[in-house]
Amino acid sequence: MRTMHDMPKPTIPHREVVQSYYLSSSRTLYITEEETSFPDGCLITSHTDLDGIIKHANNSFVQMSGWSREEIIGQPHEILRHPDMPKAAFAGLWETVKNGKRWTGYVKNLRKDGGFYWVFATIVPSYRNGQVVGYTSVRRKPARSKIEEMQTLYAQMRNAE
Repeated sequence: MRTMHDMPKPTIPHREVVQSYYLSSSRTLYITEEETSFPDGCLITSHTDLDGIIKHANNSFVQMSGWSREEIIGQPHEILRHPDMPKAAFAGLWETVKNGKRWTGYVKNLRKDGGFYWVFATIVPSYRNGQVVGYTSVRRKPARSKIEEMQTLYAQMRNAE
């Protein structure tokens, strides 16, 4: 598995968090409170292999993530995992898609600059010749009321971890 790209240290107030990932890798994150609003009428799409390695990212994905296309292709999708997201949310996501089912949910994503953006995501297994070969994700703008609801729920879930 490739090593994830490091985040640049922001010049604005931030907190440092060491985050562990799948297969015991970790990196230092620099987290700010800067939210990037999801543009109206925009869709983010990406395709990953079975291990969650990004194989395709549309222009909206590149723009919202803050990474260049060259930086993001070949990286684990968890490069976007914000530390405010509970581990159980992703465990449920992976359990669902690995069982060949569609998953939908709200996700707080981490940008390269340490900021964040919220999405309403739909992830489905991608099939070729009857075999799952990866996953396709489409993200759209979530309602602000759902974001507020998810912030409360995710905080409760993190406290229970």
